[in-house]
Amino acid sequence: MALVYQPVMQLSGILVSLLGWVLSCLTTYLPQWKNLNLELNELEIWTMGLWQACVVQEEGGMQCKDFDSFLALPPELRISRILMFFSNGSGLLGLLLSGFGLDCLKIGEGQQEQKKRLLLFGGMLFWISGITAIVPVSWVAHSTVQEFWDENIPDVVPRWDFGEALFVGWLAGFCLILGGSLLNCTICSTEVHQSPVHYAVAEQQDQCQCLETETRP
Repeated sequence: MALVYQPVMQLSGILVSLLGWVLSCLTTYLPQWKNLNLELNELEIWTMGLWQACVVQEEGGMQCKDFDSFLALPPELRISRILMFFSNGSGLLGLLLSGFGLDCLKIGEGQQEQKKRLLLFGGMLFWISGITAIVPVSWVAHSTVQEFWDENIPDVVPRWDFGEALFVGWLAGFCLILGGSLLNCTICSTEVHQSPVHYAVAEQQDQCQCLETETRP
């Protein structure tokens, strides 16, 4: 039964990882990493992302302005840009490697060891992609919490709050780590189920050799 469910687990792992990679790319370009709701003007909501700041008006209009300089950004946004690019790149490479390592793919059907290595490397890349997606999102969330409860800032000054992109990024990291874990579990299950078969075949060969020696005059 384990061999029957193995392709299903592989497909589930790569589909979950694909969902996480798409969400990670979406998180990178969403401008809603931080939201600023002005109490004096409730008709406007300011949002900030890795690339631009936007103003959302109640009428449905949205105006955005790109950041002029990379070096002028806060350190958490600068590092978040780099980490999110690394997460998207490693996730894409993981999809390519694990895709060629699937058992349902007819390419390289006789090279099972190479396909296992591709699945293993793909699963590890998904782990790396998930971690590098969670780290910048959590860092920005931590700095937002610190600024929100900073007693040195007067109460009349508006505070930044969590944006929707942070929750999308956490979900993306979780999906990538889960997908990589499913792929690596299929590799471990094949090794566990193949080892008893190997020992049984070896034992049967030993018994045949003993019978041959006994029947000889």
